[in-house]
Amino acid sequence: MSTKDQVIAILADQAFLDPSDVSIDSTLEQLGIDSMGVVESIFVIEEAFDISVPFNANQPGISGFDITSVASIVAGVERLRAEQA
Repeated sequence: MSTKDQVIAILADQAFLDPSDVSIDSTLEQLGIDSMGVVESIFVIEEAFDISVPFNANQPGISGFDITSVASIVAGVERLRAEQA
C-alpha cells in the first residue's frame, strides 16, 4: 500500500468515512476531524510509518508538519520517511 493510500485510510478511519470518500485535496476540517482527532491521527501515523512527527497541538502552525490537507500530510510523511532512510 502506498503512503498516500495508508494516510487516506488512517484519516478515513478517524473521520468514520470510507477511504473512497477522502480526496487528496480534502482538508481535515472538510473530513470532520476535530483537534482531538488530529492528535489521534498523528499518533496512528507515527505508529504506522515508524516516524516521529514534529507536531505541537498547541502551536500547529510552527510545528514544521503541515496538516492543512491530506496532500500536505502525505508529503510530510514521505519527507520524514526519506529523512530516516
